[in-house]
Amino acid sequence: MAARIAVVVFPGTNCEHDVAAAVERAGAAASLTWHRDRDLGQADAVVLPGGFAHGDYLRPGALARFSPVMEAVAGFAAGGGPVVGICNGFQILTEAGLLPGALVKNRGLRFVCAPSRVRVDSERSAVTAGVAVGTVLSIPVNHFSGSYVCDARTLAALRDGDQVVLRYLENPNGSVDDIAGVANAAGNVVGLMPHPERAADALLGSTDGLVLLAALLAQAAGVRAA
Repeated sequence: MAARIAVVVFPGTNCEHDVAAAVERAGAAASLTWHRDRDLGQADAVVLPGGFAHGDYLRPGALARFSPVMEAVAGFAAGGGPVVGICNGFQILTEAGLLPGALVKNRGLRFVCAPSRVRVDSERSAVTAGVAVGTVLSIPVNHFSGSYVCDARTLAALRDGDQVVLRYLENPNGSVDDIAGVANAAGNVVGLMPHPERAADALLGSTDGLVLLAALLAQAAGVRAA
């Protein structure tokens, strides 16, 4: 039976159906989980998709981190389950303390919506396990608050722990150290600003996003088998 992916929906989320379609194209079964739910069901992996959770009031992800579902997400992550936050989902994971650092407004205060080239810089994550370091992928970005920031101590820890998962080849937003995605120390919680679900169909210009989604599904299958 296919791995089961829970796609969490907050008020203002707008990429949930794109994510569901992409993971199903990659061979998984997707289900939508409302932010008020306190149970992830029989999920083998969780994705927090992009959008504007709670209208991005206060700051992106600041309100969503208090949604009831986040307790279940935190528990799932603590148990080693794969959790991926894409764009707004990345912001939520940092606000919830499941990932270090923060996302702030882009350099130049400009909204960025464009293809981006990113390099895989670590295999120690739920979306890059088995993907060769140095692999370059074309995956679009679509954000206003996508500049990753952290203090010098956190950055050193990320580097030392091999937790920088993706780096931009041409930094579109001013992120420190060209960071496009990071993982927690265990590698099972990952946040990335590029949208792999928007690079999962040749008609959209690239299928490179399927490389990351396939890695996630492999991790989910491992959870299910265990």
